[in-house]
Amino acid sequence: MHSFPPFLLAAPDAHAFAALLLVLGALIAATKLLGELAQRVGQPAVLGELLAGILLGGSVLGVLDPADPVLHAFAEMGVLILLFEIGLHTDLRALARVGSTALTVGGVGVLLPFVGGVVVAQALGVALMPSIVIGAALTATSIGISARVLSELGQLSSPEGQVVIGAAVLDDVIGLIILSIVASLVGGAALTAGGVVGTAGPAIGFVVVAVALGSVAVPPLFRLVAGIQLTGALGVIALGFALLLAWLADAVGSAMIIGAFAAGLILHPTPQRKEIEASATQLGYFFVPIFFASVGAQVELAALASRDALLIGGALVAVGIAGKVAAGYAPWWFRGNKLLVGVAMVPRGEVGLIFAQMGLAAGVLTPSLFGALMLMVIVTTFVTPPLLGSIVKRLPPDAMAAPDQSGIDDLVAGSTRRRRGTPHG
Repeated sequence: MHSFPPFLLAAPDAHAFAALLLVLGALIAATKLLGELAQRVGQPAVLGELLAGILLGGSVLGVLDPADPVLHAFAEMGVLILLFEIGLHTDLRALARVGSTALTVGGVGVLLPFVGGVVVAQALGVALMPSIVIGAALTATSIGISARVLSELGQLSSPEGQVVIGAAVLDDVIGLIILSIVASLVGGAALTAGGVVGTAGPAIGFVVVAVALGSVAVPPLFRLVAGIQLTGALGVIALGFALLLAWLADAVGSAMIIGAFAAGLILHPTPQRKEIEASATQLGYFFVPIFFASVGAQVELAALASRDALLIGGALVAVGIAGKVAAGYAPWWFRGNKLLVGVAMVPRGEVGLIFAQMGLAAGVLTPSLFGALMLMVIVTTFVTPPLLGSIVKRLPPDAMAAPDQSGIDDLVAGSTRRRRGTPHG
């Protein structure tokens, strides 16, 4: 017998629904306003959305309860759309072209922060499992933030920019696998080599099998769908495909976000990708800020301001920056600007937030440790744009990031239309 979420079984309550409308209205207004303000001071929109969540959460106004089942479902949908967009943004052939350089930067950029995070957390008295979650949260670079900042500097198409994007994609793939492993460990699985392989196997196997089969079966299907003369049909069916793969991934023992990511990988080579990406982004404009705001609402300002949170958070910021910058220097044969590559890998953004939220929801992270991770995510994201601006001379923005090309970077960093003087349409 199927089980449904309680909010789907509950009798309709006009007052509860009206209260939900009030919360959603306040949430949308606050995230858009503060996201715009963040962009005006040269920062990604995600930071404004996090701040909106903190203000609306229990530490300040008490309007937003991230544990509300409806809001939680909306936030989870935001995560799936984010990962679907990351998959759509991932060109496996382009990743292969930057080859060994991106592989080295990405691999070292995962290993050093992970090991450093675990060691530092343990040295500061944190238990093993929270230390592993903390180390995992330090691994993945935010491809949305990195791509947007590089495009603004006119560096996205440079050799350094291509290496950063390739390495960030690799970071995301490895990060998703680590997330599956950590989620299994948090759920009670034993921390053994066999347990790790048993958890990573389904995640890797699902992506490989899904991409192999989907690359053959899905493109002809979407050619037929493209022929349907119904506005929005292609994007809706693509999103339905992503949700189906998310469900299938969960059914075979992997993480739902792995399925959403695999759906994006499968659809990336299709001629209809831009239309699909635009449709997914339109939905993302509603759901993704809810996720970021929900994460912000879980921050307890008193815990964030505690001595332990500030001490651990400061140490994680140092490890997080040093590990990624060192990764930029790992490919000694690369003749480009290694410091540019390393600094561009620093922002953690959405992936670090997913790790932090998972650890808090599972009870592995205390509010103090969650606050320390939030501090790391915010600081690494804040420092990257000005640091990159001081390293390279600003060139004309890359055509690849033109305002009409929406996607993961718009959802995380915000639109560049206003900053480029292009009228909104």
